[in-house]
Amino acid sequence: MATEAFEEIVEDFEFLEDWEDRYRFVIELGKSMTPMEDALKVEANKVHGCASQVWLQTFVDGGVFRFDGDSDALIVRGLVAVLRNLFNGVALGDVAKIDAHAELGRLGLNEHLSAQRSNGVRSMIERIKSTAAAT
Repeated sequence: MATEAFEEIVEDFEFLEDWEDRYRFVIELGKSMTPMEDALKVEANKVHGCASQVWLQTFVDGGVFRFDGDSDALIVRGLVAVLRNLFNGVALGDVAKIDAHAELGRLGLNEHLSAQRSNGVRSMIERIKSTAAAT
C-alpha cells in the first residue's frame, strides 16, 4: 500500500544498479526538500533514537496525513524524504496500515543501512505512526 510518489522512488531504484548511486539518489531526495524552519526544530518535534538530529512535524489536512522533517545528516535527511514519499498524502486512518519495513525492503534499504541508521528509521516510523494514531 504505497503512494504513487513512493512507487516512483521504487522505479528509480530499479535503474540504479550500485548502492553508491542509490545512496546519492537518497541524498539528492533530501537536498530537494524545503528545509524545515529553525523555529520548528524544537524538542517537541525531535525524534529520539536517532544518532543524528532529526525533527518531524506532522499535521492532518482534510483527513489526509502529512509531515515535514529535517536532519543535520545528509543521508538521514534523504531517508526523511523517502518516508515523506511513503506516508504523505495517505488518509489518516491508513497510516497504521502501511508496512514501512516491507516497503523500504523493496528498496533494499533494510540490508544496506547500518544498525544505527536502521534504528533511526525505525524511530521515525514509530513517531509517524504514533502521532497519526493520536490525532
